[in-house]
Amino acid sequence: MFLIGSSWKMKNWICVPLLTDPSHRRICICSSLPAAVLLCVIFFVGSALVTFNSKEKAPTWQAANYVETAKSPLPITPSELCKNQNKPLGSELLPRGIISETSNLEMDTLGGSPEKKGHEKPSKSLLAIPAGIKQKEVVDKIVSKFPSAEFIVMLFHYDGVVDKWGDLQWSDRIIHISVINQTKWWFAKRFLHPDIVAEYNYIFLWDEDLDVKNFNPSRYLEIVKKEGLEISQPALDGKKSQIHHRITARWGRGDVHRRIYKLNGGGRCYGNSTGPPCTGWVEMMAPVFSKAAWRCVWYMIQNDLIYAWGLDYKLGYCAQGDRTLNVGVVDREYVAHMGIPSLGGLLDENKVSPGSTTSQDKDRYRVRHRSYEELKIFNKRWQKAAEDKCWTDPYPEQGKNSTNR
Repeated sequence: MFLIGSSWKMKNWICVPLLTDPSHRRICICSSLPAAVLLCVIFFVGSALVTFNSKEKAPTWQAANYVETAKSPLPITPSELCKNQNKPLGSELLPRGIISETSNLEMDTLGGSPEKKGHEKPSKSLLAIPAGIKQKEVVDKIVSKFPSAEFIVMLFHYDGVVDKWGDLQWSDRIIHISVINQTKWWFAKRFLHPDIVAEYNYIFLWDEDLDVKNFNPSRYLEIVKKEGLEISQPALDGKKSQIHHRITARWGRGDVHRRIYKLNGGGRCYGNSTGPPCTGWVEMMAPVFSKAAWRCVWYMIQNDLIYAWGLDYKLGYCAQGDRTLNVGVVDREYVAHMGIPSLGGLLDENKVSPGSTTSQDKDRYRVRHRSYEELKIFNKRWQKAAEDKCWTDPYPEQGKNSTNR
């Protein structure tokens, strides 16, 4: 017996005996025809449903594939990659890997392999001082305070005398630059370019007439880092120093002060004062700049204004943020400013006049006179520059007033 059914669920099965007689075989075929037709219909409908579902699912898969393709980054062409290299000006003709953008003031040996030297160098800072041979003893005490493992030292010899420094223990390990009758700021503009001193965390740009008996540079930098000072100076010992601005005088308590209070007389300073010399200000005899602040300050130093008068009132613009917070005077480590004249810059005007008879007095008077002229020029340049439509003054109230000394 042969069984035929459309589905396992079907109850109406057709049972046909398998006969050899042809007449019976015809009956068997006729009896099987309805079941065969039913099977064909089921097969046809099932195939149609499968095809329809496949067509419905295809767009979904294609859409998903399109989304995945859109998410994938587009390939960058070689020309676009090269445009994003931002090579320094003048180096465009060189391959990127050979370009060395910065330098330093480290001395090297004439022999040996440079590749054997360790690539990891201890972080250092820089001390730069204008030095005349008459102040050799004072400068010796300053340089000796700065450990060679932490500081690079550079002397600017403004009197042209270099050989007479050779007997000092540290003379051979420091940088000597000699140009006659030039100022600290002339040297700084020409020899302390930010790319040259980029490896140094802090720049000490000091005068030569400082007593450092109560100063430790390592502890000073610890305080500066802890307080977040980008521009700073050591406080001045009020009993041994020439104090031109009260904010520089040492306070008897705390590590740092950032403002001064002056409630009477000219140039008053209150708790809500926001500008120099009440707050956000240091004097130019012993400033200390962070690497970032110095890069800004260097660009502000005018190449032809060698005394940099007026610059102190604008240093806050380079404080990398709020000048009332990032500029300060360190009280814990302090110095004394002896006020020794160099190039005539610190003499009392009452004692030096156009009628002075000595050539030295006349030279000092000319220096003083030029300093005031430079102050006027710098202020005019700043006021003109402040008209820049692409620059917003973060301290507009100060910009309206001329700088006073």
